[in-house]
Amino acid sequence: MKTLVIVAHPNLEASNWNKAWVEELKKQGDITIHDLYKEYPTENVDVQREQQLVEAHDRIIFQYPLYWYSTPPLLKRWFDSVLQYNWAYGPEATATKGKEIGAAISTYGTADSYQPTGSNGFTLEQILAPLQASARFISAVYLPHFTVNDTSDVTPERLAQSSKAYVEHLRTVKPLAVAK
Repeated sequence: MKTLVIVAHPNLEASNWNKAWVEELKKQGDITIHDLYKEYPTENVDVQREQQLVEAHDRIIFQYPLYWYSTPPLLKRWFDSVLQYNWAYGPEATATKGKEIGAAISTYGTADSYQPTGSNGFTLEQILAPLQASARFISAVYLPHFTVNDTSDVTPERLAQSSKAYVEHLRTVKPLAVAK
């Protein structure tokens, strides 16, 4: 299975978690890493190139820090630009049919804060529902997300453990539901 990780962190070099994940992914050799903010510093997405990348991979993981309960702006632009009618959805669309789509996110909040009774009031599954709905809409298969919470608690041990767990997740995660 060919995996594409689309990294959408506005300042990856200053990140502890997303940067550590990318460094661990680079050691794998069989995972394509695509850094949107590095690739598109002016945020002008090359739609044809992005579509070719998606077509060349079976599994697409969107890696990003949670921004106001959503994705960073460039990733939202990517969705709006790349997932076009009759390519990703519509009567002639076949490009994303059966692809596996998931997310790897980092959150500042604790795991407890992402519960109905927590300070955020919603679970991460609820917050990620738009990504799951998008996957379904483009006839892709949605994968359970990978998350690190409480990103202010940074230790070398925690970074290493999370990075290894992320790779293991990518290698073993199974879809939540089959595409229609």
